Amino acid sequence: LADLVDNLKGELGGKFETLIVALMTPPIAYDVTSLRNAIKGAGTDEKVLVEILASRTPQQVKEIVAAYRKEYDDDLEEDISGDTSGHFKRLLVILLQANRQQGIQQETIETDAQVLFKAGEQKFGTDEQTFVTILGNRSAEHLKKVFDAYMKLSGYEMEESIKRETSGSLEDLLLAVVKCARSVPAYFAETLYYAMKGAGTDDNTLIRVMVSRSEIDMLDIRADFRRMFACSLFSMIKGDTGGDFRKALLLLCGGDDA
Repeated sequence: LADLVDNLKGELGGKFETLIVALMTPPIAYDVTSLRNAIKGAGTDEKVLVEILASRTPQQVKEIVAAYRKEYDDDLEEDISGDTSGHFKRLLVILLQANRQQGIQQETIETDAQVLFKAGEQKFGTDEQTFVTILGNRSAEHLKKVFDAYMKLSGYEMEESIKRETSGSLEDLLLAVVKCARSVPAYFAETLYYAMKGAGTDDNTLIRVMVSRSEIDMLDIRADFRRMFACSLFSMIKGDTGGDFRKALLLLCGGDDA
């Protein structure tokens, strides 16, 4: 397989080559390479760190950390810590530790919502650490209940409060964690939409998401895409890409939901 990949690299070129090589890389190895490039390239590609660490299951994160150590003989947590700072770093580290609580803690739903409300909307300034701790450590099922309680209490969706109370990389990561707690496929539908919307296409994000979700939840992503936006994922890819790159992406997409 390695020889085949090397031969292909010489033959293809450009984003089509990037896509084909990505497709031939096992999923955990692909995440590991993506993270390594995000950290070790010029500057840090926060978008990649956010997307992968907010959306993968705790079990997948543990496998990624182990595979990273095996591949590079480095500690992923140390590498990310050395490359990021502040509350953004703290939340990435919590996600890397992959120790989210299991299930729903009925007795803490209300208090979690109240603590978040007091840390943000009710406070002059924001206690970011509270958002980091609660959103990083609770299960998705639990967080959904907290978001409902928060909405009743504050009159705001959790996403609205995060946008008002935080900014920059931390805001991006908190939003991704909240969206993934609500629905991972909807998070990726939105990610794909914004990778293609407007002038120019973010090919790297398009490739990363289409490849990494193709055998996991592509049908759900397509359904959410159709529901959330006024077109199908298939038609948007078709209108936004060309050549063999387009053909391959459309095959990954699998079908049109016109």
